[in-house]
Amino acid sequence: AFLDLSGPSEIKGVWKESITLPCAYVPVEDLVQQTLTWTVVHDKGSGTIFRRDGSGDHILLSEYRDRVSIPKDDPGNVSLLILSLEISDRGTYTCQVTWRDSNNSLIAKEITTSLEVVKVAATKPIIRAGEPGLTVPAGASTSLTCEASGSPPISYRWFRSGPAGTAVLLSRGAELAWPSLRPSDSGTYFCEAENR
Repeated sequence: AFLDLSGPSEIKGVWKESITLPCAYVPVEDLVQQTLTWTVVHDKGSGTIFRRDGSGDHILLSEYRDRVSIPKDDPGNVSLLILSLEISDRGTYTCQVTWRDSNNSLIAKEITTSLEVVKVAATKPIIRAGEPGLTVPAGASTSLTCEASGSPPISYRWFRSGPAGTAVLLSRGAELAWPSLRPSDSGTYFCEAENR
């Protein structure tokens, strides 16, 4: 019987999001999975993150506790799911599986994947209005909210169009609010989103 693990040699994950490090094999009848381990080598050192054996699943590195899991009822799929990626998670991950064959001998295979954790630039923001339509009676209150996605922290700035193409900085924050509108508040407003 021929067994091989498959998975990519490198993968990119996004900071604060989750990622699956694929590792899989096609189950063979006479071979029984005995152990599965995921180990990592990164800046902080190296160690075993996860081990599955006859006694169950064990997470051995505290910085991965509550953040990693492996499919339970999907034979041959031993991929590692990592939640809420940290920059410090970047490193080289090794998936190692051992099987026992009908003659009671052990077969071991491993594959290695390098994980890079990247930050994502802020997207072009959208503006949400407190009310539908932007015609609001004088004396009423209203607000505009600027929203963008990307790696935190995201900072926002609100501007108002001035004469001859100039822009006046109004505030730094996602929300621009008017407690009581005056006719002179009519105009064109825009927001800018920025991250590191």
